[in-house]
Amino acid sequence: MNKPGLIILLIIIAACSSKQKEQEQKATHEKEISTIKKSDTPEKSAKTSAQTLVETEMIYFEGGTFEMGSNNGLPQESPAHNTSVKPFYINKTPVTVAQFRIFAESTNFKTEAEKFGDSGVFNLEKQNWELLPGAFWLKPFGPNGPNAEDNHPVTHISWNDAVAYCKWAGKRLPTEAEWEFAARSGLNSGNKFSWGNEVSVNGKYFANTWQGTLQAPTTEDGYLFTSPVGTFGENEAGLTDMGGNVWQWCTDTYKAYPGSNATIREDNNVKVIRGGSFFYDQYGEDSFSVSGRSGNSRETSLFNTGFRCAKDATIK
Repeated sequence: MNKPGLIILLIIIAACSSKQKEQEQKATHEKEISTIKKSDTPEKSAKTSAQTLVETEMIYFEGGTFEMGSNNGLPQESPAHNTSVKPFYINKTPVTVAQFRIFAESTNFKTEAEKFGDSGVFNLEKQNWELLPGAFWLKPFGPNGPNAEDNHPVTHISWNDAVAYCKWAGKRLPTEAEWEFAARSGLNSGNKFSWGNEVSVNGKYFANTWQGTLQAPTTEDGYLFTSPVGTFGENEAGLTDMGGNVWQWCTDTYKAYPGSNATIREDNNVKVIRGGSFFYDQYGEDSFSVSGRSGNSRETSLFNTGFRCAKDATIK
């Protein structure tokens, strides 16, 4: 027969173990390093090894209801409306060249730019967009240009390419609502940008965006094209590059909000892009605001478009 003291001790140990487990689960909801489950087969083990090399810090959001869009911006941003999101994780930074290389090499993946044999680049000398032969994620300015730098966001990525990477990594693209919720740091602050209301203060820039005219860029922020991820700091939630640097794909089809006066023809082939980029945009600051939005066809790849991953938040 067990002694009463021993029974009490076992109960205490079980309670402490349960409490510790709850604390560990909660900790994973603060900041998570994405992990991939191990596999028994050699093929899956090799894939797991490659995926482990691209483990990326993710930021957790509890979700909730927020005012999405803007009544003071462009037609496609209006009207502001209450939107709810469930708990989710989102990558701290856009996917980098180094991370995409591991995916491409371990799976022999070919992007659509590689399959088509060209991709979209703006030619500053000719002052026009062109489909540049041989331009793809590793050679963003074509075969004669420099290699893409490892710590820069990967570009020349179509929506289909981004979906393939996310699936391989055990993740997905963020929804448009999740992206904006994260850009707002999960708050209803009313700030125009992810970092505040000013593009720069006393010469300090908070994002990699275009300065000067299209004909005469001034590169006051230090970069004519992409910059290393995280160069311009974090928003309140700890995310980087939630405005400028590269446009980022979302999972949604691009369409007008309910009650909007925007003339957007809904087409399932056209997907949402968010965040603006380093490159000149006709909408200026509105392109990289928290509510700024645009769209592109799912097979389109450009020198100023990349992505970041997200995933559902579930405690197992």
